[in-house]
Amino acid sequence: MYTTVNEDGVLNNYPNEPKVYYAEYPAIWEQRKYIVQSLFAASFVTALVLIAFCAS
Repeated sequence: MYTTVNEDGVLNNYPNEPKVYYAEYPAIWEQRKYIVQSLFAASFVTALVLIAFCAS
């Protein structure tokens, strides 16, 4: 950790900065996994809305 002290004796702590890197485009199997997850989430939300509509 990097620490500095000003003229009043106040400490300023600075964290270590992480190494910056570029994000990689997802592989085809990851893209398919995201599609399956989005279909499951959409059907779950649709079911909740229908249950709420029927209950009211």
